[in-house]
Amino acid sequence: MLLSILGVLALLVLGSMGGYWSGIGVRQSAAQSIRTKQLTEQFQYALVDEQFGRYDSARQRLEFIIGKEPNFPGVQNELANVLVKSTIPTATPIPTITPTPDLRGNEAMLASAKQLIAANDWANAIAQLDQLRKTDANYQTAQVDGMYYFALRNYGVGLIQQEGNLEGGIYELTLAERFAPLDGSAAGLREGARAYLQAASFFGVDWQRSVQYFADVASGWPSLWDGTMTASQRYYQALMRYGDQLWLDGDACGAYTQYQGAMALGTLDDTATKYANQAYKTCYPPTAVPPTVAPTESAAPSATEPPPATVPATVAPTSGP
Repeated sequence: MLLSILGVLALLVLGSMGGYWSGIGVRQSAAQSIRTKQLTEQFQYALVDEQFGRYDSARQRLEFIIGKEPNFPGVQNELANVLVKSTIPTATPIPTITPTPDLRGNEAMLASAKQLIAANDWANAIAQLDQLRKTDANYQTAQVDGMYYFALRNYGVGLIQQEGNLEGGIYELTLAERFAPLDGSAAGLREGARAYLQAASFFGVDWQRSVQYFADVASGWPSLWDGTMTASQRYYQALMRYGDQLWLDGDACGAYTQYQGAMALGTLDDTATKYANQAYKTCYPPTAVPPTVAPTESAAPSATEPPPATVPATVAPTSGP
């Protein structure tokens, strides 16, 4: 009885410790996920600051990221770029004649902003609203706020969808959100742009993570682009390069799985085609010829033996992307 009691107590202690360490692991994983998201947002904001010439702010954000995670993808190179740009001396401006102040009334400036919005000239409409608010911050506050939201929202969407300026689009949509909550379409597009930037930070640096993140982006926003490639195109490239990496590391079956995903999007390039053929032959070798069976015995195939595989002449898909 004493041994039984001691055994039960030991099991209870082991179970409690197992649950304790499991809980710690879950909390650590959640904390790491939250930190990665926060650092990614800071990296995106640093890119926006750099684009608009706010180098000191960009430097502070990048140094904050390095302090938290020195190996964050792309942060070291981006900090070097910011430091170089911040040291370039500002050219001495050439004296120009001070333009004549806009002496039009508030009503005229409001009408001009409405015309620009009707013409979908979002950037100039925002500039006109800025001038109006600078002249009289209390003039038609509700109406001007609504026009600000409409112009900023559409300007941000246009930057992302038409120009591939993801950082600029995120910035404008964030400004629009100060006036009113974003609608579902604009909020979803901003989420996709942020996810694209996060995935792109691993592109060419960590192919495994690049495949992982671009799989989600390409699924939700396949045509989203950054001015160079769409999310679908980057996913296709990442799949091939990750397949190459796995093949060179000796994981033939893992490599062929990546090549299959890439073939669903387009024809493999020369390097991927070469490795894919070799990976297929390694992962799915032809079945060996069975030994001769005596006439009195029946040769029953093994239930666990895989069926013969035919090695294809090429791994290129039958259809294009």
